Amino acid sequence: MAVGVPADITTTCDSQLTTEPWHIDRQQGYGPGASTDDVAPPTTPHQGPIPPEYTQASESELDARITAAKATLGDRLKILGHFYQRDEIVKYADFVGDSFMLAQAAKDHPEAEAFVFCGVHFMAETADILSQNHQSVILPNLAAGCSMADMATIDQVEEAWEQLTTVLGTSDDDQAELIPVTYMNSSAAIKAFCGRNGGIVCTSSNAATVLEWAFERGKRVIFFPDQHLGRNTAKAMGMTEEQMPLWRPYLPLGGNTQQQLIDAKVILWNGFCSVHKRFTVAQINKARADFDNVQVIVHPECPAPVVEAADGVGSTEYIRKAIEAGKPGDVFAVGTEINLVNRLQAQHPEMTIFCLDPVVCPCSTMYRIHPAYLAWVLEALVAGQIPNQISVEPTVAADAEVALERMLAARP
Repeated sequence: MAVGVPADITTTCDSQLTTEPWHIDRQQGYGPGASTDDVAPPTTPHQGPIPPEYTQASESELDARITAAKATLGDRLKILGHFYQRDEIVKYADFVGDSFMLAQAAKDHPEAEAFVFCGVHFMAETADILSQNHQSVILPNLAAGCSMADMATIDQVEEAWEQLTTVLGTSDDDQAELIPVTYMNSSAAIKAFCGRNGGIVCTSSNAATVLEWAFERGKRVIFFPDQHLGRNTAKAMGMTEEQMPLWRPYLPLGGNTQQQLIDAKVILWNGFCSVHKRFTVAQINKARADFDNVQVIVHPECPAPVVEAADGVGSTEYIRKAIEAGKPGDVFAVGTEINLVNRLQAQHPEMTIFCLDPVVCPCSTMYRIHPAYLAWVLEALVAGQIPNQISVEPTVAADAEVALERMLAARP
């Protein structure tokens, strides 16, 4: 049973997530867990085999090798660990945070020669874009992707843009007809698309600020790939469901009429996070029935009814700060990834902190980062090699950096 979960709430995850991910790295798909039902595109990266000396090593052996390699590399190395990583990885991280915080960490440390990014592919791409040319960014397991990011490909986005600009025409005033906004959870190619077309990247913490920025420059926004973050942010700003049509990339005009698109304020891409879409209002109601003093905090990637039923909504950093501000005896039901929830409970035994979903699993792709892979890449760095380097093509990186710098300037 997960740490801090009430006795009547159980947590079950596929054992393959916690033991030997190398057995599933070359299989099509995202692996067992919350994202199992998502269809991975053929371009999804796969991780090749690593030497048996790593996959067969004990936990203590891996710990000794990682610790020794870190000591040898010293300040030349920075390990970046996402909040959703397993504890066996987080303990080695020099910086722990959400994707925005870790991208900023990469930008702020020009002295490092290499960043080992313990997260997923789009995060490592962003770190490569924002870091300097002499620095390398390494993803310990290339199979650590993101199903949400894969729900919008650059070909689909460019096709949608062509259809939309045909319908909306050209503006005859200072405001553009359409501004593209992409969530951090997207490919470098889509970030570059936004940079080329007057758009911007957003995070879960500055989405409202970014939409305000966009509406100062345009009449409408197309928001991809997460429909829920876009919808929740726009609704909080006063927009109605009718002003937020859903764009389905496999249908003409995204499944909408021309008039719906003309009347739109925010066109939502049909993407989602497989972990956060599992949270429900029924789970919130059960938490309130079980605990009179429960505070429900959820991530804005959750569906709108869940966000509206919660007491608080915000990024992973917001959730962490809200719980740290709690008092002994407080009870928090949290709607986000289980590793962060369990870590918060371990850090705050004076409170009761549990995950809303009784059967939620870790992010199945984030969990591909295992100490065996971390030991492998660190020892390769010691030997002067750079395995699993994430390098964004320079012209793509230049356009993406434009959109990312706008994001960094859009502080709430």
